[in-house]
Amino acid sequence: MSERMTPMPFDKLIDWILSEHQAHGAVFGVSSPYQKKDASALTLFGEKLEAPFGPAAGPNTQLAENIVAGYYAGARFFELKTVQKMDGEELASCINRPCILADDEGYNCEWSTELTVPQAFEEYVKAYLAIKLIAKKLSLGDPDGFQFNMSVGYDLAGIRTEKLNSFIDGMKDASGTAVWQSCISCLKEKFPQDAAYFDSIKPTIATGVTVSTLHGCPPDEIEAIASYLITEKRLNTFVKCNPTILGYEFARNRLDKLGYDYIAFDEHHFNEDLQYKDAVPMFHRLMALARANGVEFGLKLSNTFPVDVKADELPSEEMYMSGRALYPLTIEMAARMAREFDGRLRLSYSGGADYFNIKPLYEAGIWPITVATTILKPGGYARLRQIAEMFDDVPKKPFTGVDADRTARLSEQAEIDAHYIKPIKPLPDRKNGDRLPMVDCFTAPCMGSCPIHQDIPEYIELVEKQLYTEALELILEKNPLPFITGTICAHRCMDKCTRNFYDSSVYIRQMKLIAAEKGYNALIGRLEPQPRQEGKKTAIIGGGPAGIAAAYFIAREGYEVTVFEREAKPGGIVENIIPSFRIASDAIAKDVELARRMGARFVCGKEAPDLYQLKAEGYEYILLAFGAQKHVELGISGNVMNVMDFLRAAKEEPEKLALGRAVAVIGAGNTAMDAARLAKRMGAGKVSIVYRRTRKYMPADEEELKLALEDGVELMELLSPVEQRDGRLICRRMELGDIDASGRRGVVETDELTEIEADTVIAALGERIDRDMFAKYGVELDASGRARFDCGAGVYAAGDALRGPATVVEAIADARRFADAVIGFNRGYMVDKAAMRDYRETLAKKHKLCQRMDSEAEAKRCLGCSTVCENCVSCCPNRANAAIKVKGKAQRQILHIDALCNECGNCAVFCPYNGRPYKDKLTLFANEADFMDSENNGFVVLDKDSMTVKLRLDGSVSEVSLSKPNGIDKDIEGIMLAVFKDYGYML
Repeated sequence: MSERMTPMPFDKLIDWILSEHQAHGAVFGVSSPYQKKDASALTLFGEKLEAPFGPAAGPNTQLAENIVAGYYAGARFFELKTVQKMDGEELASCINRPCILADDEGYNCEWSTELTVPQAFEEYVKAYLAIKLIAKKLSLGDPDGFQFNMSVGYDLAGIRTEKLNSFIDGMKDASGTAVWQSCISCLKEKFPQDAAYFDSIKPTIATGVTVSTLHGCPPDEIEAIASYLITEKRLNTFVKCNPTILGYEFARNRLDKLGYDYIAFDEHHFNEDLQYKDAVPMFHRLMALARANGVEFGLKLSNTFPVDVKADELPSEEMYMSGRALYPLTIEMAARMAREFDGRLRLSYSGGADYFNIKPLYEAGIWPITVATTILKPGGYARLRQIAEMFDDVPKKPFTGVDADRTARLSEQAEIDAHYIKPIKPLPDRKNGDRLPMVDCFTAPCMGSCPIHQDIPEYIELVEKQLYTEALELILEKNPLPFITGTICAHRCMDKCTRNFYDSSVYIRQMKLIAAEKGYNALIGRLEPQPRQEGKKTAIIGGGPAGIAAAYFIAREGYEVTVFEREAKPGGIVENIIPSFRIASDAIAKDVELARRMGARFVCGKEAPDLYQLKAEGYEYILLAFGAQKHVELGISGNVMNVMDFLRAAKEEPEKLALGRAVAVIGAGNTAMDAARLAKRMGAGKVSIVYRRTRKYMPADEEELKLALEDGVELMELLSPVEQRDGRLICRRMELGDIDASGRRGVVETDELTEIEADTVIAALGERIDRDMFAKYGVELDASGRARFDCGAGVYAAGDALRGPATVVEAIADARRFADAVIGFNRGYMVDKAAMRDYRETLAKKHKLCQRMDSEAEAKRCLGCSTVCENCVSCCPNRANAAIKVKGKAQRQILHIDALCNECGNCAVFCPYNGRPYKDKLTLFANEADFMDSENNGFVVLDKDSMTVKLRLDGSVSEVSLSKPNGIDKDIEGIMLAVFKDYGYML
């Protein structure tokens, strides 16, 4: 496959835009156009500007269609991708691919346009005139209400070359260029009634320029470039500054404070780049020079930040950081420059700008503002509409200066704003582990990551519609413990939620609990045991989550099932160990009652019969669901108790616990967090969690760790306990070593000892399987303490013995597996029609950012990924992935367009599968040469009239006519037919 983009001819560009808009209500896949609702506007460089923002110089401003898509979505200021003397094939061959990584903060290893400079000029002219057309024809706004801004680099000698000189002059006045004249003629031919309008369009593509310089460019070179552009080219000039101007110590300290300590860089860029002491006098001189020449001067803050590649993030040695990690640096640059120049120096802004900070930046007098990383995430260009609509209600005031005090406050707030604070724990893998299918790839990542594959988007939709009973009914099809999982589920679904790429996960667990709480009373009243089925009598040993769930599933089908629980009531660890501030007993009781209503029987308060007794009583199937119960000993002397003993005693006889003033909890899992929080609630003045690694490597969920810290628990990192005595815990200091087999950094002992206060030590090191318990039922465990699922003789295992340490929802998955083995089938069910989402409404939500909401309003944040995924379409800056409607298919199918792709790899980052849409999806090729240059499954059109194509599938190439029977896969044929019949503008 070629990684070289092919510019689209102007007539095809116009046909594509208008045809797609008319047929599908979209332009280059952007399905939510922004229409300016009034005549308000700003003035920049003496010209009208309807909104003070748009895409930054980068992949979103490289091709004409990219720029048009940005305008259609709401952008009005476009910083065009940088041009320089090295261009085209010479430059493209230097770029390693993939070259973009934007899953959290952004990184890239590409810089200026991959086109030749003349090609870039043609793209900008085509985009300029296309926008002039659609602004008028589609009533999107004032055709004169947008501005292009050139970006040039990287040295004066290059800028003075003939091709860059011609580029700049052409951008100032394109009227004499062949591309301008050709495009105007094309427009007149297509729309003769508007000839006068086209003749009236000003041929001034841009009056402003941003100077982009390489790291290490000396001050006199920067000043010479800016002076040349101001005096000889009479351009309004921004000089782009690098964050290195802040100095190494500030950058390192601020990033470390915000949790970006893993981002690697040294001092060399800081030492080689423009220094603050040199920059300030230069900027004063350039301001005066601009005034003398009747143009404006300002700074563009900021360039991307160079960092080292340490974890194979991109295939290069150095990459350039952007996005939310760049904002705390760039806003400090703005604060310093605003203070230094008393707000008189104009500041344009880019570093980490997005929906959440762009309005405060504008209100501080900082504009125009360009965005980059945010529109490389799912939602893509359509995110611009939300920003544009926000600016509809913001007063359009002339620039009177930058508010230095307000900008300083923004910099201070960046250190405490959650948008810029990195999570404590490393981000989870958001892939589902499956191969990306060529057809029907739509998937809800939340559902796929759930061990029981809960219908999450569907029950959330029911909650949003306040159909709580229907939502609970749907939940119960796969999950008979809605109260327990709605309260303490480990919610791996939320780790995978696509909204993580927007703002923060939908609070899925809360939605389940709302359905349970508000739907329970109506539902429980009509639940009745099913008619009794003969045979398949089942015993479940252990009344914890796995046992309750298995009992529900089996009883629901009418089979006799008994749960044997040695404690006084069912619930297992959830009832007897987990603190009541985490989950109340009455919530657990409601889940138990659901199983009872189905006909399950619970025998509590005594030991379960052994295998011989159960078989003698006619039990055909037996599930061992009693989990891990043997303590892992800490092995140090002193006042030490096991965490399970502590948590049980705190529930049963809290008055007998004498913890003392100070408590140390050894361990770093969720149980350790529970113990520490409980000890704090029981009156311990000082509670410490002692862990031999650092918080980044803790097994506890980040949510649980944060709650413990919020409760006042102290975290003592890199310590290993040695002995407890006299109210002190003696610990050995540890150091982090290399990454071990667990994916965490190992630890190395030092000779240094230290002491912390601890009257009581609670060991929370995990539990082990009791082999004797399993032996009682004729089951042998392997060397790692694991049982097989089917242990033979009708005996099965679930939970910890099967998986190792298991979560509640994994226990439910095991319970369902066992129930299916007993029953002999996995029953089907119908999803309430009210849970089905409207396709267009769901698509329209896909760009919107919003923070968590209260109660069931949170359901509105669900993106409905089981109805619309299309991440690869929205995040592609080049519009190289298209979603097309195919006859007979519920969801649109993905078609890859080879000519528009440069293999940046961005779509692969956000695909829920372990796939690369630009490689794995059916590909449309522009010509046979490109087809033969690729290994992609795909097709090239040989004859439109007969719909004859050359097709490659799984390495086999054939010629196929779609106008007659051909024997190819009907799904693949359907996609190609759709292109011919409904998307002919792509051909």
